Amino acid sequence: MTVDDVHGTLAALGPRLRAARERHGATLAAVGCATGLAPSTLSRIETGRRPPTLETLLRLAKAYDVSLDELAGTAPAPRPPAPADDKGDRGDKAVLPLTRYVGGLHAHKHVLPAVDERPAVPPRQVSHEGHEWLCVLYGRLRLALGDQVLVLAAGDVAEFDTRTPHAVANAGPGGPVEYLIMFGPQGERLRPRTPAPPARESHRPP
Repeated sequence: MTVDDVHGTLAALGPRLRAARERHGATLAAVGCATGLAPSTLSRIETGRRPPTLETLLRLAKAYDVSLDELAGTAPAPRPPAPADDKGDRGDKAVLPLTRYVGGLHAHKHVLPAVDERPAVPPRQVSHEGHEWLCVLYGRLRLALGDQVLVLAAGDVAEFDTRTPHAVANAGPGGPVEYLIMFGPQGERLRPRTPAPPARESHRPP
């Protein structure tokens, strides 16, 4: 593993820990109770403002029932998933970090597996510090923001304060959902710089 690989692995730890917690369906407070770590410390680790210690990673790996390699993203590549069984079970969400630095805006690509029918129980909503920008690339995504539920199609964009309870799910059936997330752990936002179109000249009849 090169120096760049090490830096990339460390930079991706925060998003991976957050994704592991969300897959586990746990809040920061619940993980804090299970591990003895303060929720504020967990939040800073997930947002890249504090590097986790080995002891912290061991506690979190036990809480999420995963290996250290899985948390760090250094586990061997998994085999292709087997075909869906009669219950339509097609695995967990995949999270692919696209940025390799600590702090500031982070980008991730998420892939939700295909479902055969809408889940009877909606996913648990979570909240945390930060601001999020989400863009659907493929499929249909169900986004719950507090009491509001939106169904986003390819090309749709949503932007929200992550202190608002939120959750996502495949709005299927029909196929997987792919979407991009830009996340500002300290409330950073995207800043559009597109210049205004030139003013049209008015043509009056002579």
